[in-house]
Amino acid sequence: MGGSIIAPDRPDPEFLRSFRESIGEYLAANKDDKLIFVIGGGAPARIYQQALKAVSPEASAAALDWIGIRATHLNAMLVQAAFAPLSSPGIVTDPTAEDISFSGRILVAGGWKPGFSTDTDAVYLAKRYGAKRVINLSNIKKVYTDDPRTNPDATPIDTISWQDFRKMVGDEWSPGKNTPFDPVASRMAEESGITVICADGRNIENTIAILEGREAVGTIIGA
Repeated sequence: MGGSIIAPDRPDPEFLRSFRESIGEYLAANKDDKLIFVIGGGAPARIYQQALKAVSPEASAAALDWIGIRATHLNAMLVQAAFAPLSSPGIVTDPTAEDISFSGRILVAGGWKPGFSTDTDAVYLAKRYGAKRVINLSNIKKVYTDDPRTNPDATPIDTISWQDFRKMVGDEWSPGKNTPFDPVASRMAEESGITVICADGRNIENTIAILEGREAVGTIIGA
C-alpha cells in the first residue's frame, strides 16, 4: 500500500475508515484468508527527505532511505492500530526475521533497510508465506508506457511481462525513485514467479474485486 493513499499530504482517516470496513467484510466472508499490508512512506517521507536535501545537498542515499523507512514505520503503526484486533500486534520491520508472529488475520509491515523500497519488502514476505500474487496499491490506475503527466503519447498497459517491465524501470534503486514497482523488487518477483497487480488503491471496490478474482482495473505484471 503506497504511502500516497495512506497519507497523500497528511493521514487520510476517511480512506482508512472505509478501507477497514471493506477489508473487514472481505475477511468475514473469506474465513481462511489472511492479508499482509506493507505500507509506504507517503507525504512524511517526501517532506522530510526534501528537507534534508535542502539543508544538506550532499546527504547520502542511505540517509535519505532511512528517513523514508522511518516514515513507513509511522504509517504502518497507524494502519496496524486502525485494524486492531484483526491485525497482529506490532509491525514487521525485517521481513527475514525469525520471530515474526502472524497471529491475526492481517500482518502489517513497514520498510526494512536502505537499497530498495517497501515493494521489495512485500516480495520478501510473499516468498516467506508462499504467496504468488502481490497487489501494489498506489495512486495510479494502471502502469503506462511512460509518465502520462509529461508524455501525452503514453498509453496504459493491461498486461506486461517481467522482461519488458524491467526494461522500463531499470535495475538501479535510488531513494524516492518514482516507478510503479521498484527495480530490486521486480528482479526478485521475476525470479520467484510472483505476479504483481498494480492498481489504484483509492478505489476500494476495485481492490476488493482483485482480491475476489473478479474483473478489475489495473496492470498485471508477469502474468
